[in-house]
Amino acid sequence: MSVLQVLVLGILQGLTEFLPISSSGHLVLVPWLLGWPNPSITMDLVLHFGTVVAIIAAFWRDLLAIVTGWFKAVFLRQPNQNGRMGWLLILATVPAAVLGFLLNDWFETLFGTPLLVACLLIVTAVLLMVCGRLGKRERSLAQLTWRDALAMGVAQGLAIAPGISRSGATISMGLVRGLDRPSAARFSFLMAIPIIVGAAAYKLLKEPIASSEAMSLVVGFLASAVTGYIVIRLFLRFLTKHGLYPFAIYCVVFALLNLAVYCIRG
Repeated sequence: MSVLQVLVLGILQGLTEFLPISSSGHLVLVPWLLGWPNPSITMDLVLHFGTVVAIIAAFWRDLLAIVTGWFKAVFLRQPNQNGRMGWLLILATVPAAVLGFLLNDWFETLFGTPLLVACLLIVTAVLLMVCGRLGKRERSLAQLTWRDALAMGVAQGLAIAPGISRSGATISMGLVRGLDRPSAARFSFLMAIPIIVGAAAYKLLKEPIASSEAMSLVVGFLASAVTGYIVIRLFLRFLTKHGLYPFAIYCVVFALLNLAVYCIRG
């Protein structure tokens, strides 16, 4: 891919990882629509890793408190709220790690099926619309339980499939469990860190970075990280006053556009 194409995909990744519209789905469908080469698995993971850096930059104080609290709880036997949050994040990571390990080959085949990815975008839209109406949405992040974390972890595992938005699925599950929108979003973003880092490390060990891709990877990484950081800040502010319905509408429109192009191309 050209550097310009990678730059566009990096910006696209930063925009769509945190908005509930499926970043992996866009990384499949946008190159397909434009007739670009498909991004390599390594490229996809590096773009995702850029958004992990965006999360760390946006929540570094929270993460430092969680890591410090977890070590105090484990090694100094001093129970605390931040240590408890650390355990909940570990618990939320387990379902996606298990599903990713067991169904990795099947998930990877979906990346070469634009028709199915477009259909899964409609599934994301349905999730956003239905789950936005369910749950009392009264509980804060401090009231998160292990059942909430596990349920959101299962949603994250299913969202490995391109077209199912990771943030959309996990935030929707948080809303169903009764969390308010900003709390569901914050936990959704935090729980993305271990699963994306783990997936990136595993894939990069299997498929080392080619020297010919190095410059493109740097460009994509930086574009993804910067755009992702901006989107996190804006999206959390948006959720204090608005719901997820606009993103559901977008998913339907974008999916129908891709389905129409697919029919035209035969």
